[in-house]
Amino acid sequence: MLFYEPLFLFLFFPAVMAAFLIARRRAGPRAWVLLIASLLFYLWSQPLFVPVVLVTCVTDFALGRVIGGHARHARAAMVLGIVINLAVLVIYKYANFGADNLNLLLAWAGLPPVRIPAIALPVGVSFITFEKISYLVDIFRRRSHPAPDFPTYLLYVFLFPKLLAGPIIKYHELEAQLLEHGDAAPGDLATGFARFILGVVKKTMIANTLSGGADMIFNADVNSLGFADAWWGVLFFTFQIYIDFSAYSDMAIGLARMFGFRLNENFNSPYIARSITEFWRRWHISFTSWVREYLYIPLGGNRVPAWRRYANLWICFLLSGLWHGAAWHFVAWGAYNGIFLVLERLFLLRLLGKIPALLATAVTFFITCAGWTLFRATSLTQAGTFFRIMAQPNLPSHAMEVYRTPPMLAALAVAAAMSFIPALPGYETLKQQILAAPAGRFALNSALSLALVLALAKALADPFQPFLYFRF
Repeated sequence: MLFYEPLFLFLFFPAVMAAFLIARRRAGPRAWVLLIASLLFYLWSQPLFVPVVLVTCVTDFALGRVIGGHARHARAAMVLGIVINLAVLVIYKYANFGADNLNLLLAWAGLPPVRIPAIALPVGVSFITFEKISYLVDIFRRRSHPAPDFPTYLLYVFLFPKLLAGPIIKYHELEAQLLEHGDAAPGDLATGFARFILGVVKKTMIANTLSGGADMIFNADVNSLGFADAWWGVLFFTFQIYIDFSAYSDMAIGLARMFGFRLNENFNSPYIARSITEFWRRWHISFTSWVREYLYIPLGGNRVPAWRRYANLWICFLLSGLWHGAAWHFVAWGAYNGIFLVLERLFLLRLLGKIPALLATAVTFFITCAGWTLFRATSLTQAGTFFRIMAQPNLPSHAMEVYRTPPMLAALAVAAAMSFIPALPGYETLKQQILAAPAGRFALNSALSLALVLALAKALADPFQPFLYFRF
């Protein structure tokens, strides 16, 4: 169920909000309204996976009690819980990938292939797994207490605004709010709804339009592509993935706010970054902070010798690439980012700091765009072909008029403006002044309302396109 589908907008969400408002004066009923709604939401999307998650939630809850109350067995219980959750992730996300690669080795050795049943990838399995692991580790580190009861833990796992594609919320970040059962403050409904509308507009009007250009070029016969074709395709995807994913985050944060939950921001104008290090502080913030807290620090963090720090950093991003997708081009994308992060710590960060800020941003954006080529490609072979084409300025283009349509160019211009305008001097001050003025808020809300009408009309006219991060 997509957030901008009529079923969600005109049936599911109004019914849940009405029930929530009716129960608002009593904490218990509010929590049950959200829990039942969240379970129904996920059952609609992934009915066969829900029992698996419920079973692992039972083990998480039981092991969390052991971790929190039995110091002697705490570490063993935490490790067991992590292994169980990772096993579910591996089975559902990586079993087919592992079997395919094993069969290549077996074929090379002249042995018969291994056959396993095709396993469908449940939406949100990666996000759910990371959050469930954070629950166990947070209790072990004494950053939080075990959930007071099983329904509260279920609400943490299944809370529907952030369920399918994040932000990845660590248990200690949501613990106090879960105990308050979504105690919405005055103004939360209006503020959250405005943020939700912004996400709907970004997804339907901009990201979905950009996807047409990116898909057209990346699905084309590579022999028909020229230098400009390939770079246009990469640019379309570069802005598509940012607008698409940040749109989901806007919707999730807005929906949660309407029910009294404050989720952390997931993006902070990443394309104005002046280094890859800064880019990863601004892009998918919840994922980067999860990797730092639950992977990089346990590997030694900054407490180990320099060569270990570099190796650990590269390993973290190698695994981050694999987390994004069970394919070698995702692994290569993770390794690519890891290499540049290591290079920045060796010398590149000092070099970028000595050049003008605009040039540093341009260099970082170029590196990021090249990396997105690996991410969007369907294989390492296609990625390699695109890199070859992108490195030949004299290679003529053949079909630019097909994908360089006015709507696509307009969407690209708007996406670029949304990405880079925050870097302009005085932007934050002007933004706060507009938001503080009643006339400014009225103008913004009016513009959002008009954009929402246009976005819904476009969504109804076009085929529904799921969010990009539903694949991961």
